[in-house]
Amino acid sequence: MSRRRRIILISLTMLLIYVIAQLWDIHRVGHLEREREADCAIVLGAAAWHDKPSPVLRERLNHAIELYKKGKVKVLVLTGGYGKGADFAESEVALEYCVTQGIPREALHAELESLNTVDNLKEAKKIMVAQNLQSALLVSDPWHLKRARRMAHDLDLKVYVSATTSSRFKSLQAKSKFLLGEFALYHSYLVTGK
Repeated sequence: MSRRRRIILISLTMLLIYVIAQLWDIHRVGHLEREREADCAIVLGAAAWHDKPSPVLRERLNHAIELYKKGKVKVLVLTGGYGKGADFAESEVALEYCVTQGIPREALHAELESLNTVDNLKEAKKIMVAQNLQSALLVSDPWHLKRARRMAHDLDLKVYVSATTSSRFKSLQAKSKFLLGEFALYHSYLVTGK
């Protein structure tokens, strides 16, 4: 084998090892301890279907509601603005859903501006500062949390991950697509900050 081929083979092997390690770490972070306490839970936005939460958003909300009812958090910070052509912000839909599930309005704070994860966290930080909340549990689907946690740390937020235990991504195809998508989005964030 020529020297050039050996270098290419070694480089490709190292790249493959890196990709596998990153995919494993995205999975690992999303399955860290969920029983921690914090001042609030930040529910990262997901689609609303008109005035109802999508199945993904509903499961994130159900997890946050459970954290509140167990006394793990005192406040829920709901994120997500108006999607393209939407009549309702994701966080408005989330707030109404939480109220129907018995969460008092005074324990709910919603922002209406954000359109992506980093903006979810920037807007959540404004609420945390205004309400003097020092720590948060990040609530989302498991494989979303490595990227979200990195963004939160970059914003000087004290956060811990708390993944939904009932993710709507059930099939191997859906899980693979989500995991590979998060791999790409995580590395895009590292390069662009967005």
